[in-house]
Amino acid sequence: MSAPVLLVVAHGSRDPRHAATVHALVRRAGSLRPGLRVETAFLDFNLPSVAGVLDRLAAEGVRDVVALPLLLTRAFHAKADIPAVLRQAPPGLRIRQAEVLGPSPLLVAAVQRRLYEAGLTPATRNTTGVVLASAGSTDPEAIAAIAPASTRGTTPGPPAGTTAWHRAVDEMKRTTGVVLASAGSTDPEAIAAIAETARELRRTGWCSVRPAFASASLPRTEDAVRAMRADGVRRVAVAPYVIAPGRLPDRIAAGAAEADVLADVLGPSPELAQLLVDRYEECHAPAAKPLATRAAG
Repeated sequence: MSAPVLLVVAHGSRDPRHAATVHALVRRAGSLRPGLRVETAFLDFNLPSVAGVLDRLAAEGVRDVVALPLLLTRAFHAKADIPAVLRQAPPGLRIRQAEVLGPSPLLVAAVQRRLYEAGLTPATRNTTGVVLASAGSTDPEAIAAIAPASTRGTTPGPPAGTTAWHRAVDEMKRTTGVVLASAGSTDPEAIAAIAETARELRRTGWCSVRPAFASASLPRTEDAVRAMRADGVRRVAVAPYVIAPGRLPDRIAAGAAEADVLADVLGPSPELAQLLVDRYEECHAPAAKPLATRAAG
C-alpha cells in the first residue's frame, strides 16, 4: 500500500509573502522524504483551498490522507476550523489529522537559529538586550552550521563549534534577554503552550525570556522589551514565534523597534521542515486513529 498523502493545511493571508513562505517550507519538508506526495492547502485568502485539494485527491483515487495543521499551538483553527472542513471530505477518503507543531524542541532550535542568523553571536560586543521567542540546540555541529563567522563592527569571537565558542555562547546568554513574540490567542491552551516554549528557551541559558503577543493577549512586544530594559537586561532581542510573514508578524517587528536584535520568522528552517515530517510519521503510525472517514456510497 502507498503511504498516505501529506496535506499541509495553512491559515492563509492576503500578504503574498505568507503563501510563498509556506510553499518553501513544504518543499523543504518534502525533500526530506523522497517519494512522499505532499500537498498544500489554505483555510482562507489563498488557493488551493482545503476542499479543493481533497476533491482533487479523491478524483485521482487517493484513499489515505494525513492532514497536518501548519500551526504552532492548538487553538480555534486546530480544534474547530480544520476538523470541520475535513469532515466535508469526499466519500472514500480516510483522513487523519496530525498534531499541531508545538511545543517541540525543534521549534526552540529553529528560534535560536534565527537569532544567530540575525547577528546574535559571541562576537557581539555591546550592551544591547535580546527579545527572543525560543530556545536552541546543544549539538555542536548544528550550532556551528548556523552561526555567522563574524558580525560587522564587532570583535570576532572564537571559531564556531569549539569549546571556547560554547563558553562564549553561555556568557552571551547570561547577559541577553529574549522576548518570545507570538501572534496571540484567546485560547488558554495555546497561551500555555507559548509559556511552555518560553520556559524551555529560558532553560537553555538566556538570562530572561518573556512571552509577548501581537494580538488577543498581553503583553505586547514593545511592552515586553521595555520591561526587560527596566529589569536591567543588557541586550534585548525579539524572536518572532510565527511561521510566515503577514500582518501580525509585521506588528511584532514594529514592536521590536527598541530592541537590539530582531530575528526573522521561522519560515522554511531545517528544524521546522523536519518537524512537519515528524508529525506526519507520528500520525501515520499504526496506532493512530482516523479523524474522519467518508465511506463511499
